[in-house]
Amino acid sequence: MNRFVNITAKLKWLGLIGLLGSITGNAYLKLFWLFFLLGFLEIFGNLPVFYQSVQQLLSYPLILFRHRFRLPSKENYTGMTDYALPFDGQWYVVNGGTDKKASHSWGVWPQRHAYDFVMVDENGKTHSGSGKELQDYFCYGKDVLAPADGEVVSLADGHPESKVYGDGSVECRAKDMRGNFITIKHQEKEFSTLAHLMPGSITVALGQKVVRGQVIARCGNSGNTSEPHVHFQLNDERSFFASAGLPIRFRNVCAKENGKTCSADYIVKGQSVENRLS
Repeated sequence: MNRFVNITAKLKWLGLIGLLGSITGNAYLKLFWLFFLLGFLEIFGNLPVFYQSVQQLLSYPLILFRHRFRLPSKENYTGMTDYALPFDGQWYVVNGGTDKKASHSWGVWPQRHAYDFVMVDENGKTHSGSGKELQDYFCYGKDVLAPADGEVVSLADGHPESKVYGDGSVECRAKDMRGNFITIKHQEKEFSTLAHLMPGSITVALGQKVVRGQVIARCGNSGNTSEPHVHFQLNDERSFFASAGLPIRFRNVCAKENGKTCSADYIVKGQSVENRLS
């Protein structure tokens, strides 16, 4: 069923031919507008995720009011905590940064300053073999660490992983866009979320205190994903969907880009990053 929904999601774009029909007046081409109706199959195929998307959009007025119409940025927000990367070893920043150009999702305010991390080989590939098996991906099953001291305030486990086909397409099976996740309260207004975790790998419990660098789960491919990776974001409220994303200031992080290595407080996509030994 999920595979069928994925196919119809692509077919719906044939509806754009209907635009040509409207321009030329060709009645047969206008019928292609009907392909857009296939978009409803996407919605009904996973109503919980659709509801979460709507919830994010409806939260915008509240987020604007709470921040006096000035969303948090590197320039106007000073974090209360310095964070470590939520993994060991060198990983690649495939998404994320502190400005619009590098942002994970600039227009999705809760995820504006989020990051996606993968592991790559010397050729920049994220997997070996065909990429049709989760085990092909270098980051799959790697330890996910607490980025700072705090308390687990929300988590979910048991969501199935998305099937990968090796061509960039996936079959998302979870009823939560985060898949399996952990949210940690670090300060009164700083909550981090680690998402897309491997089912059954979470090692902490609700209400448990954690310390920076503690193993809390393993990297997986649950939720809305394109391939196995670690999703990491910081927000000003516990809610993943009704809060503002915060820029993440790191401590003791080494970033490498274009052959140059430097210490980085803020990282950006295109960099290879790792925690430095303190």
